[in-house]
Amino acid sequence: MQGTAQTHNASQISFQDFLQSAQEKESVKGAEIAFSVHAQNRLQERNINLSHEDLARLQSAVDKLAQKGARESLIYMQEVALVVSVANRTVITALEKLQGTDNIITNIDSAAII
Repeated sequence: MQGTAQTHNASQISFQDFLQSAQEKESVKGAEIAFSVHAQNRLQERNINLSHEDLARLQSAVDKLAQKGARESLIYMQEVALVVSVANRTVITALEKLQGTDNIITNIDSAAII
């Protein structure tokens, strides 16, 4: 599917290119989404590649969550779960297909499925 979070797809841009592109773009509604070192490592380890459209959808979701007063959110996007600090506009970690042993995520106050 074009424009969705995918794994193992050579036609997707590399995470490094994606991150550089995201940092170069100016945000219309708020500050750009940042990725913690931990989140960057998880995305690379799990071979999770996000498209430019995915970044735009993530940006929009964080904007909406911020308007609702969310602080720490789980954003689930095409089988990729991202834990995001809404206040800091930072992705804290990434999971593919909620792969934890218990699939329990704590210390969040909201969720968005996009």
